[in-house]
Amino acid sequence: MRHRIAYGRIYDDALPSDGKRVLVDRVWPRGIRKEDARLDEWLRDVAPSTELRRWYGHEPGRFDEFRERYLAELREPERQAAAQHLRELAESADLTLLTATRDVEHSQAAVLAQWLAERPAKARRRASG
Repeated sequence: MRHRIAYGRIYDDALPSDGKRVLVDRVWPRGIRKEDARLDEWLRDVAPSTELRRWYGHEPGRFDEFRERYLAELREPERQAAAQHLRELAESADLTLLTATRDVEHSQAAVLAQWLAERPAKARRRASG
């Protein structure tokens, strides 16, 4: 059975179809209490490095290079365990990757969803409620 991989904003309402909800940001999102986040996990070790995040600055013109640099970071030994754990989550259940980023299409959540989809499942942007 193939599991669904979606991505969206942490600020959107949780949906029954979300499956496991995993925050993939390095820093906790502003304005959300941990008790209200409705997360299954906060996997900060799979997020881009602070240096990469600052360089990118969420500028869409840098997205392709950001994606390449980020995928290279995921191959680094200190991130491999977190990346493998995320793969295992995607193989065991429907999964929604969450970020605080406004432009979710140009975020690490989108990169991760596509990266995971290159395995068996298909990535898509989650419909917000």
